[in-house]
This record gives sequence, structure tokens and C-alpha cells, in this order.
Amino acid sequence: MKAVTDPAKQFMQRLLRLMRWRVWLAEKLHPTEWQVTLLWAALAGLLGALAALFFSACAEGIHQVLTNSTAGVVESMRVLPWWARLLVPATGGFLAGMVLLLGARFLKGQSATDYMEAIVIGDGRLPLRTSLVKIAASLFTIGSGGSVGREGSMVQLAAVLASLVGRWRRFSPQQLRLLVACGAAAGIASAYHAPIGGSFFVAEILLGTIAMESLGALIAAAVAATLTMQVLGSSGAIYEVPRFELHSPLEMGPYLVLGLLAGAVAPFFLKSLRRAESLFVETRLPLVARLTLGGLVVGAIAISVPEVAGNGYTVVVDILNGRIAWVALIGILICKWLATASSVGSGAQGGVFTPTLFMGAAGGYLFGTAVNGLWPQAAIDPSAFALVGMGAFLSAASRAPLMAVILLFEMTLSYNIILPLMLCSVVAYFMARGIDSHSLYGEVLRRKEAESTSHVLESRVVRDLIKVDPPTVSPRAHFAQLAKLFLSVRINNVYVADEVTRRWIGAVSLHDIKPYLSEPTLVDLVLAGDILREDFPTVRPEQSLSEALGKFIGSEVQRLPVVNASGILLGSISKNDLMLAIVEQGKSGERAATA
Repeated sequence: MKAVTDPAKQFMQRLLRLMRWRVWLAEKLHPTEWQVTLLWAALAGLLGALAALFFSACAEGIHQVLTNSTAGVVESMRVLPWWARLLVPATGGFLAGMVLLLGARFLKGQSATDYMEAIVIGDGRLPLRTSLVKIAASLFTIGSGGSVGREGSMVQLAAVLASLVGRWRRFSPQQLRLLVACGAAAGIASAYHAPIGGSFFVAEILLGTIAMESLGALIAAAVAATLTMQVLGSSGAIYEVPRFELHSPLEMGPYLVLGLLAGAVAPFFLKSLRRAESLFVETRLPLVARLTLGGLVVGAIAISVPEVAGNGYTVVVDILNGRIAWVALIGILICKWLATASSVGSGAQGGVFTPTLFMGAAGGYLFGTAVNGLWPQAAIDPSAFALVGMGAFLSAASRAPLMAVILLFEMTLSYNIILPLMLCSVVAYFMARGIDSHSLYGEVLRRKEAESTSHVLESRVVRDLIKVDPPTVSPRAHFAQLAKLFLSVRINNVYVADEVTRRWIGAVSLHDIKPYLSEPTLVDLVLAGDILREDFPTVRPEQSLSEALGKFIGSEVQRLPVVNASGILLGSISKNDLMLAIVEQGKSGERAATA
């Protein structure tokens, strides 16, 4: 006759076995909230890469429908009759306007937050439906040959997906902003196959810091996005360029002049875009009419100069490989400037990143050609000046020289040009900053800050970072209740407080219950009050962030309980949130000092 097994004993044996694994993992792997953040950042990178591929496929599909061609935008424009060159961008502008108009009617009153606002002055929450409306509108502009880049919408879509993941996991505002930033880094990395450049784009321009508390997660997201692109068949340098060499130190002189010129011209380029936007607004035309008019201007220019259509990528490749005569390039440069101003000014959804690279490449090549004619030994290959001009112009426009240097290197994989590229980018940055305080993205953020009624919380005390309802038990809780809590929530410390008054008593550590895991007979006798630690560190809600950080230093604890002067448990504060808040506080101080 078989003995009857007690279900309660079976349950306790399974519970003890699981708890032994839980303690082993905690002791061997030492998982922290920061490590878990890196995993979520990698997921944001994966989703960002998939979003970029999806967006590109949709844009190409719309382009094929509008032009009946599977070739690139410029190549398609070249074979279209003159009337089609005129009407295709205008049609794209009209359809983009209709999408925005209908979207505004159906989504009346909903937020129009973009990823920059969500990261810099928001709480990391990006509205899904309004974002999708903008992204859909940009598809028609890009697919029809509007003079904007597709990277803006790619980044927005990647950031939206990251925001949805963070909201699903109920991240704190600090963690959610960081995850959205990871999505943005993944979008840039996917668009340009540049994981380092994508990371520094967000760190330097949006976060304003390269502290590892934020940069580490950005890198994880950008690497995951790039690996995903490689696995799915999209890898390698974006711009295939011939090998460049620095033949003589004398060549650094003309490169220095190029940096000065790029730094002087970039502010006027940005100013022209703002002026074009003002002119379109002054027409008082409806949004649909403005976008149609913007597309019509692009189409009118494309009748004679089809190279203005699209973001300018294929033309940049031709410039870098010396396949465009300098006389023709002068006209293309002027026309592309006008087309970009028309598209951006009309309110078309899209980025200006790639058109900015076009301006630098064209200007650099023309400068190199002029130097070659006057002093051949100092500019043996004008195409090298085109490559350096891209970095210099981008640096001057974005006010992010480090990002510009790294991004250009990753996009071309041309290391030999790194010395003049670094020199030019830094010189252009300081030149542009001396002429005008506006930058490619700074103006957008300043306008958003002025329009926004809720800015990023400038945390000064612990109270601003409290997470309420931490895992808590009463002092009479049995071992089984403690074990279930440790297994269901990824924590290493359970707080003990009075059930009625919420008065703080102490904490039970995961390691405190380790001795009882091999003594099943004692398990039923163990109560939380018997093994709690009364000396567990706590923080007050009115304490400063630096004081709270001092409590974490020298301790492996990832969360501390927040207890008020009356001894009531209010919640907990995360070390990860605290570090991110300190970084944000320093960034806010820098913005205030430069305002």
C-alpha cells in the first residue's frame, strides 16, 4: 500500500527548491536593475531595427505606386515625363496633408509629443495614434520625392515602440525617458548602420551627457539594432567611397578653411529653413494646400534638376565618387537648398539630417575643386573634401562635433580621413556657435519647451522619485509568504511594516532566509519579524539626491525604503532612478546656465 503524500509538504518542497535556485542566481549573477535596463534597451534596439525596415518597405511601396518604378527616387524622376515630375511631389504633399487633416479631426485633443520632447522635457510617454498619423504622412512625402530625410520618422517609430514597452512594464519617468532615448538611438543606428554614431547622437544632442548611466543603455540598443539589420541582410557602409589618403601636412590648411566656411554657412542654411516655414505660415493657406504647394515647388525644380528629389543620398554617393561635374553641382546645390526649404517650410513630416549631409558634401566638393585648381598639391582629390565637408556641416548644424565625426566614420569606414574630419568638425562647430545660437534640433526643443506646460521634473529631493507600494509584509508573515514574494517579484529585499499603520519595522533580505532553505522542519516556525534587519538603511523624503546617493555608496542594495519623520513607510527609491535623475539635474543646470 502506497503512503499518502501530504500536498502541503509537496508544495513546501517545491517552494524550497525554487528558492534555492533564486538564491543561487542572486549570489552568482548578482543581477541589478541596471543590468535589467540593458536587456530592455536591447529589446528597444531590436524593435527599432524592425520598425526601420518596415518603414523603408512602406516608403518604397508608396514610391512605386506613385512613379510606377522600383528604382531610387532620383532615378525614377529622371525617366518620368516633365508633367509627372511636377505632379508626383505635389500629389505626395496633398496626400500627406489629407492624412494630417483627417488625423487631427479623429484625434482631436490628443497630444502631439515627438520623441525629442518626450526625452528632454516630457515624461517619456509618446502617444501612439498621433505618432502613427505623422509617420503615415511622412511616408507620402518621402515616397513622392519630397526633399526630406526618412530618418526622422524611423526614429519616431522606434521611440514610440520603446515608449510602449516602458509603459507596459510601468517604468518610472526616468527609466521611461531613457528607454525612449534607446529607441531613438536604435532608429539612427538602423538608418545609417552606425551604432556608435546613433548612441552619441542621442547622448550629445538630446540627453546632453555621455555619462555611462545613460550611454551604456544607448549603446546596448544601438548594437542590438545594428546586429538585427545585419542578420536581415542590411549591413556595411552606407556610403561606398574610394580610399582617401592625406598626402601632405600642407593639406590641413585648406581643410581648416573648409571648417570655417562650413561653420559660417550652416547657420544661414538653418535660418533659411526657419524663414521658409514663416513664409508658408504667412500665406494662411490650409495645411493641405501648404503641403501641396511645397510639393509643387519641389516638382517644378525637379523638372530641370531631378537630383533635388528625395533626401539626396544617391547624389551624395555620386559626389563622393567624383561622378558629377563641378559646374553642374553648383546648380544642383542651389536647387537642393531651395527644395529642402520648400519641403521643410511647408510642414512636411520628415528629417533634415540627410539633406544636411548633402549640403556638406556638395559644398566640400566645390571647395576642394577650387583649391585643386589654385593649388593642386593641397587638394589632390576633391572628393576627400566632400567627405570632410559632410562632417563639418553636420557638426556646425547639429552642434554635436563628436557625433558628427563618429557618424561619418561609421557611414564611410574611411579611417584615413579622420584627422582632417576631426579638425574641420571642431572648427565648424565653434564657428557656427559664434555666429548663431540656433542649431538643427535646439530650435525645435526650445519651441517645444515654450509651448509645453509640463516640463521634465527637475528632481531635487527624494520625494520626487518615490515609487509607492513596494513589496511589503507584516512582521507575522510566514516563510511561505516571504518565499512567494521573492519568487514573484524581482527583488532582493522585502520590507516589513505594520499592517494597519504602515510603520516601518525593518527588512528581510533574500540572503537572510538562506540558512532555512536546508531545514524544512524549521520553515513553518519562521516569521518575518524573527529574521528582519532593523538596521536596514532608509532615506527621508525631504533628503537631497546627493544625500540619498551617499546611502547607496558602499552597499549592494538597489532600492532603499523611504520613511518619513513619523516612521511611516512611504515607498522606495531606486538607485538606477536616482543616478538618472542626478544626470538630468546636471543637464538642466547646464541648460539654465546657457539660457
